[in-house]
Amino acid sequence: MTTAFDPIDLAGTRLANRIAMAPMTRSRADAELRVPTPLTAEYYAQRASAGLIITEGVQPTAVGQGYPNTPGLHSAEQVAAWREVTDAVHERGGKIFAQLMHAGRISHPVVLGEGLHPVGPSAVTPAGQLFTGTGLTDFVAPRELTADEIRETVEGFATAARNAVEAGFDGVEIHGANGYLVHQFLATGSNHRTDEWGGPVENRIRFAVEVVRAVADAIGPERTGLRISPANVYNDIAEADTEELYPALVEAIDSIGIAYLHVMEPGVELRELTHTLRKRFSGTLVLNPATDGPTGPEALALIEDGTADILAYGALFLANPDLPARLKAEGPYNTPDPASFFGGDHRGYTDYPSL
Repeated sequence: MTTAFDPIDLAGTRLANRIAMAPMTRSRADAELRVPTPLTAEYYAQRASAGLIITEGVQPTAVGQGYPNTPGLHSAEQVAAWREVTDAVHERGGKIFAQLMHAGRISHPVVLGEGLHPVGPSAVTPAGQLFTGTGLTDFVAPRELTADEIRETVEGFATAARNAVEAGFDGVEIHGANGYLVHQFLATGSNHRTDEWGGPVENRIRFAVEVVRAVADAIGPERTGLRISPANVYNDIAEADTEELYPALVEAIDSIGIAYLHVMEPGVELRELTHTLRKRFSGTLVLNPATDGPTGPEALALIEDGTADILAYGALFLANPDLPARLKAEGPYNTPDPASFFGGDHRGYTDYPSL
């Protein structure tokens, strides 16, 4: 029987186990240069016993930033700073992918600075507010991307992927979930376009497919992953055709031969869709399963029964830097402190004890 503690070959990259660290925004990058700090290197190196680390969301371009103090991969300074992180992880035997996250309309001019304005597939203002560094602020209407700008955005992902490899990452994950730009193109509530990028399913999946293809062409499909979250309403997302949309997307990207598909389940009622997507995808399936609270040890059974190939742990990995060892020993577990999730210093970041 296969267990979560068995190694796995991820499209040519050998992982020591099947326990991944899920991508989690921590908002601790340098505010001016948007670079990771030495504390970031310590944070990820502490968690190098994961079979695979997937970083926090990293903006591929300046206009892709969504939150204060998040890092980028679009400048020489950022590439150099990330090299310190990847070196620290590799020195401890770990593997690390950068998650490329373009926030799209989930941003604000105050966060972006430099005269930039949030963009999206359509000029549809998301409901809700965004923390801009000084407080909560209402979202603004994004500027609708032109067809030429969409192509430039696709190339921006590819350039950032090349930068990631230069920075020493083992690969990249494209963030197509949680209501950010790729998801905004997929969803009927945020994509009102009538050109080749909107309307029927085959058009709404086009942006995601083109980004995946461009990244795979740039750094190799074996270094490319995609994260999706079917039916996730986070960030004011509305999907009218989830059951049709995601099988079509998975079938379209399967022939590209990417390393993995990362499914985040917003609810247990979507498990059947997860099974469907697994059958239609020929690569490795990474699963961040739906649970009542933070994903815990009970989820390990999803590897044993074949539901997933790799399990992604979020908050539990945040609080337990040696999580694979703790899962194997059946605990004990440190409790995550939500007050320190976003921003701050080493507290709630690098000071969680190991066994």
